[in-house]
Amino acid sequence: MAGAVGDPGLFGPDSTAWRIARERTVLAGGPAALLLQVAHPLVGEGVRAHSDFATDPLRRLRGTLDAVLTVTFGDHAQVGAAGDLVARRHRPVRGTLPDDGASIPAGTAYSARDPELALWVFATLVWTALEVTEIFLRPVTPAERDAYYRDMTQFARLFDVTEDVLPTDYDALERYLHEQIRTVLDVGSTAHLIEDQILAPDPPLVMRPLRGVPSLLAAGLLPPTVRYAYALPWRRREQLAFAVLRRVVRVLAPVLPGSIRYWPHYRVALARLADAVD
Repeated sequence: MAGAVGDPGLFGPDSTAWRIARERTVLAGGPAALLLQVAHPLVGEGVRAHSDFATDPLRRLRGTLDAVLTVTFGDHAQVGAAGDLVARRHRPVRGTLPDDGASIPAGTAYSARDPELALWVFATLVWTALEVTEIFLRPVTPAERDAYYRDMTQFARLFDVTEDVLPTDYDALERYLHEQIRTVLDVGSTAHLIEDQILAPDPPLVMRPLRGVPSLLAAGLLPPTVRYAYALPWRRREQLAFAVLRRVVRVLAPVLPGSIRYWPHYRVALARLADAVD
């Protein structure tokens, strides 16, 4: 849906949010973001116990992607509807951790509406989007990272991240992310179970020559300690393949037509604003 003519939504065409999120290449961060999310024991258990990842492993990625794109490029009514939909889906996701983890004891309660858990999911999305942009498209300055983070805090507030838990700026968000990796993440049996369905779903979702791409992308983007915990291959041949993929995307992306390079949501939003001028 195009939305209300002239309504820019939360951000608008001059925002850093539009500039970063319009790129289809950002999807390359999906496997790494999902693996980071489910490595948090409470998030991982919530996904295991309350989703159909075994039969539809990419549903969580598709749902998250749709929410991000709708909130970023939709008009105000579409933004509100996306927030309401996610809230309804999250409402029943609650329970307790069944087994002790390395960082969190059994019996600890979790809820998808918990601001702390929502912050973790949000942090993985912001961090991977910026890392993908830096690696595959172009350099991202510290000022642009901070501007993107400031824009995306509006997204965060729609999805249960409360003001009191939000880091003050992007540097603080990055420190938070690495502190969580160091002290909270636990790549145990639940994370590995979900990993298998993210990186190598059964039945396969893509042709054989492409089946190793999600694993390669995750290995190249994840922090080394998390890559090691998931036992993702990162030998010389994987590093070379990742470097070649990076080079190909960096060369091709700037010359692709907008219909291929950018998400349809972005093009629809531009048309919605152009209609207001005509």
